[in-house]
Amino acid sequence: MIISLHRAAQFKLDPSAVESLLDGLPSEPAEIERAVLARIPYRYDWELYGMPWYFPTVAQVVERRQGDCKARALVLASILDAKNITYQLRSSPIHTWVYYECKQETSLENTQVQWCQYDPETGERRFQIPHIPFREVADAFWKSFWHPMPDDRRALLIGGPVALITARVALRKRKHTEQNRTGQEVPPQGEVTDSTGASAH
Repeated sequence: MIISLHRAAQFKLDPSAVESLLDGLPSEPAEIERAVLARIPYRYDWELYGMPWYFPTVAQVVERRQGDCKARALVLASILDAKNITYQLRSSPIHTWVYYECKQETSLENTQVQWCQYDPETGERRFQIPHIPFREVADAFWKSFWHPMPDDRRALLIGGPVALITARVALRKRKHTEQNRTGQEVPPQGEVTDSTGASAH
């Protein structure tokens, strides 16, 4: 997770890693994007890396030829960088995409929902409060985190807290039973007993 957070903060591109994808690509950024989306089918991190959120390197995405929105954005940005096409990287709470001149806005990719904008030429980052309905965030969380989660991980996530609570309750009952067996009266909460067993207030 720490490695992924470090990579996300840097959003390091790698034009050399996408050289194998450059042959036959068109010159217009919109057409390049369509080609990248076709060559890198969408897959969730759970399915590729066995974890709910992972920030890959460009080389990893190219090798697997699959990935989620941030993986595809890494590849697209690296290709645009290799072709000297101006672009920006933008993110919302539920999506990451590449912006270039004349790019058409969509419900997922627009200035209203974005919370971070990064310009690789200047290194400038801009942040803003995204205007995105909570329902969309919750729906995206369900689709990317809970739905593709392996059954064993889901069972562990649900059963873990239940098992801890059950164990704690059982431990308290056992302690109470042992105290009763030794003849020691369990004082009410807040009441202190002295060495003779008499209660002191």
